[in-house]
Amino acid sequence: MSVLASVVAGVVVVYVMIYYTLFKGSRCRSKANLKGKTAVVTGSNTGIGKATALDLAKRGARVILACRNQEKAEAAVYDIRRESGNNEVLFMHLDLANLKSVRMFAETFLKTEPRLDLLINNAGVAGPGRTEDGFGLAFGVNHLGHFLLTSLLLDRLKATGQSRIVNVSALLHRLGSVDFNTLNTHKDLVTGQSSWHCIKAYCHSKLCNVLFTRELANRLEGTGVTCYSLHPGVITTELVRNLSLWMRLLLLPFSKLFFMDVEEGAQTTLHCALQEGLEPLSGRYFSSCVLQEVSAAGRDDALAKKLWEVSERLCGMS
Repeated sequence: MSVLASVVAGVVVVYVMIYYTLFKGSRCRSKANLKGKTAVVTGSNTGIGKATALDLAKRGARVILACRNQEKAEAAVYDIRRESGNNEVLFMHLDLANLKSVRMFAETFLKTEPRLDLLINNAGVAGPGRTEDGFGLAFGVNHLGHFLLTSLLLDRLKATGQSRIVNVSALLHRLGSVDFNTLNTHKDLVTGQSSWHCIKAYCHSKLCNVLFTRELANRLEGTGVTCYSLHPGVITTELVRNLSLWMRLLLLPFSKLFFMDVEEGAQTTLHCALQEGLEPLSGRYFSSCVLQEVSAAGRDDALAKKLWEVSERLCGMS
């Protein structure tokens, strides 16, 4: 029995060490009060987006849940209002897989909301499929939809002053690349729809988030707007809902043992949105609430500039 107890104790120690060194994240330390400020959080009806919106609401912000599913978003609005005691939380329809919907959201927002202090591009997907405009799902939602949304709201962010844009990327951006020939021929960064292609497409889209943030920071220099990208941590969310059943089953035991919960997963997003003194680090990448280096591709200014120009063309902006 003593041998068994020793083995169990050893397993527990190893588990705790792995969890706290590789998966457990830090917490946002900012005490910022957001009364009178407005935030937009995409994909905020569930997961880390909802946890982020709840924290902002608790700080007194007017929070707009920019989501595709009205029923789930309205339920999230109810939950956040009840838990935060803040009634300035509302739903506004946004389908990032449809560029027309992105334009409609921006038009509605600009007509009804006089300021925008925080734009948090949180929504993300992983899986097969195409957007309404024919782009690969991960590229179209994770990058292109957010690119257009940010571009359309940029003047309002500038007019508000001292505003921030936060792009939720991922550690897997390190496995990503951008092949413009593939994008031109397939309207995607991969050539197929298998589970492996979907994983690659997700990695590529997360690199796009990093590159977009880098070029955006260059273009915002001298304005009151700053931007940041981040890895939120390894989190149990609905992100993989579009993956095949066998892939989800494969991930299940790891998620139960190691992945952070959504509140923990929102901390780096909140750090980038709220922490005082980050302005000189505009365009940079964070993880566990600290500055981190990105991959070599993520530091390629020429690649970032070309991605911006190609994205403008794909969105019909040039």
